[in-house]
Amino acid sequence: MAKEIKLPQISEGVDSAEVAEVMVSAGDTISEGDSMIAVETDKASVEVPSTASGKIKEVKVKEGGEIKVGDVIIVLEEGDDDSDEEKEASTDEKDEDAEAEKEQANAEEDSDEDEGDVEEDTDKKEDDDSSGDEDAADGEEGSDEGKEKDDEEEDAGQDKEVKAQQEQPEDKKKEDEKEYSAVAASPSVRRLARELGVDIQSIKGSGEKGRINEGDVKAAKSGDNTKKQTPAAADLPDFSKWGSVERQKMSSIRKATAKSTSGSWTQIPHVTQFDQTDITDLEAYRKKMQEKATDVKITVTAILAKIVVSALQRFPTFNSSLDIANKEIILKHYYHIGIAVDTEKGLLVPVIKDADKKSIYEIAAEITALSEKARDQKLSPEEMQGGTFVISNLGGIGGTQFTPIVYHPQVAILGVSRAVIQPVYIDDAFQPRQILPLSLSYDHRVIDGAAGAKFLRWIGDAIEDPLKAILGS
Repeated sequence: MAKEIKLPQISEGVDSAEVAEVMVSAGDTISEGDSMIAVETDKASVEVPSTASGKIKEVKVKEGGEIKVGDVIIVLEEGDDDSDEEKEASTDEKDEDAEAEKEQANAEEDSDEDEGDVEEDTDKKEDDDSSGDEDAADGEEGSDEGKEKDDEEEDAGQDKEVKAQQEQPEDKKKEDEKEYSAVAASPSVRRLARELGVDIQSIKGSGEKGRINEGDVKAAKSGDNTKKQTPAAADLPDFSKWGSVERQKMSSIRKATAKSTSGSWTQIPHVTQFDQTDITDLEAYRKKMQEKATDVKITVTAILAKIVVSALQRFPTFNSSLDIANKEIILKHYYHIGIAVDTEKGLLVPVIKDADKKSIYEIAAEITALSEKARDQKLSPEEMQGGTFVISNLGGIGGTQFTPIVYHPQVAILGVSRAVIQPVYIDDAFQPRQILPLSLSYDHRVIDGAAGAKFLRWIGDAIEDPLKAILGS
């Protein structure tokens, strides 16, 4: 029997991917652990190793195609191990069939005994009834006959129902069980849903990666939280009527970006504040740092990451998430800063973990390393998870201002545009100063306009005069 090698669970929450590269061909000999294919998951590229050794009989996937967890990647030719496994499987099947026949026979025997007991009880009752008055006996006899008839009809109905359940297709049962087990919810939440009579499969989870909590179940009971139909995409005209067109398949990264940004834009009521800050002195300081750090590139983004951490510590609401189901704001006491990176295949956001515990040099080195991995499609899922705030710096490309989209479930994001030399009136004279435009988008459900303005202005002050911003003097 040929052996099928299937796609395993690559990472949590990932159930499908795009085949980026097929590394084997039919006829090749592969060893356990050798890479078969490379797939693009949610913003990362992963090589999938074989779980067995043998000669490849057939390759079931193609580059550019979509593959889901459990799909067959390759088929190995039949070997000795397969024969042994087939024999063992056959023996197991025979044992299971014999056991099933034995259980059925015991069930039929128990059923016959129960019927015998019922007949004896009925005979005994009829004998007792016959010892009474003749007229009463006749009435009771008629009543007993009617009751027996009703019981027989009820038993017949129950037998039909049981038979219908037994005849239910096994595939349907397995499908229902699989769908129920796929719901992300704890046993206590499932129990609550049963107690309240709520179909847990119809609930839209508000937790991380769609996990359902007690608040979601209670909201569903009151009719406030049910899965809504996704609006159908608007019909497109036939563009070829007006000229030549070309269709390009969206990459996994582009599809993931489209999904996440659409979700963020529809779920979060955005407000964007604009400000600017003088980075002339900061730029001079950065150049001095660069002279000392010959092995790492000190960038404005690295310095901003450190300043942003200080701002988040002073304005903790900006380092939070909104749990709308439970009507709570989750304040995070860790500072993981996401850095938006532009790549050929789309936008990636690797995360600098515990930025508050790292120096500017360490942050700069980590940004360089993660950016290179992002452009080479070698980021791991762990390197893109857990962010609490994002910095998107488009200064290297250009532009004066932009409105960045908040990354759900975060509540704010800082946008940075290109710095320009502008005349600034200082000490009764205009002086050329390097001015950096800043944009702050935030979730208006959590953050008010005044708080947004104060947060962005604090960052600007810290850039212009760090000591003054920190000491407040």
